[in-house]
Amino acid sequence: MTSIPPRVLAIAGSDSGGGAGIQADLKTMLALGVHGMTAVTAVTAQNSLGVQGYWELPPDAVRAQLASVLGDIGVDAIKTGMLASAAIVHAVCDELAPAVAPPAGPVPLIVDPVAVSKHGDSLLSEGTVAVIRDRLLPLATMVTPNLPEAELLSGLPIADEAGMLAAARVIGAMGPRWVLVKGGHLPGNPVDLLVSETRVIRCPGRRIASRHTHGTGCTLASAIAAELALGADVHGAVIAAREYVTGAIAGGFPLGAGIGPVDHGWKLRVSDRA
Repeated sequence: MTSIPPRVLAIAGSDSGGGAGIQADLKTMLALGVHGMTAVTAVTAQNSLGVQGYWELPPDAVRAQLASVLGDIGVDAIKTGMLASAAIVHAVCDELAPAVAPPAGPVPLIVDPVAVSKHGDSLLSEGTVAVIRDRLLPLATMVTPNLPEAELLSGLPIADEAGMLAAARVIGAMGPRWVLVKGGHLPGNPVDLLVSETRVIRCPGRRIASRHTHGTGCTLASAIAAELALGADVHGAVIAAREYVTGAIAGGFPLGAGIGPVDHGWKLRVSDRA
């Protein structure tokens, strides 16, 4: 009998350049051995140079996609990325709450609070951050902000690890069970902090000299969701996901005239050679 892989749902925007968004989510899920599904929230016109525009889907279209997948196929983990507007956040929360909250849940929910692109282009309409704080974060197993996103969510400036921890505490008080503050914007080798109400886990890494890092945030959040769906605990999922992203950054390649994508397929090629 054919085995059924774990099911992971990505709720995010489409990246026409293929390096981030739902394209990165699906590539990551395939590489890690889970079945990826999507609910598209927005369509972007995007390439290696930046985001030239984006168009939100109607909230009812987002609701319909979620109801279709959740009502028939089901999920073992969920990841959110670009949610674009307050109305879409409300629609997502309305549909997800029964799946991720007791008694039906908990299905792990990883929130990547995408606010700006790698090139600095805004990907949220006005008022969306407040709804993410109020409605989405209380449903989350983990939220994975980079430093600008952690500053936006917490309202605190971050200049060092102490600032990362302070921001994580503020964000954690909004309801997620874990906060993973990514420290890659600070100088030196990157350090991420994985923080819960009772634990602080320091996750050091090595900085890879590459400008081709488009899609790292989407990829990490999707990898964590995939690892949780495969049965890892939270700390183990973060360790495995960071290892996968490190390999993907190391294999990043140039496309176009700007910032190229990470290599989502590196792990598959290593497996083929083994």
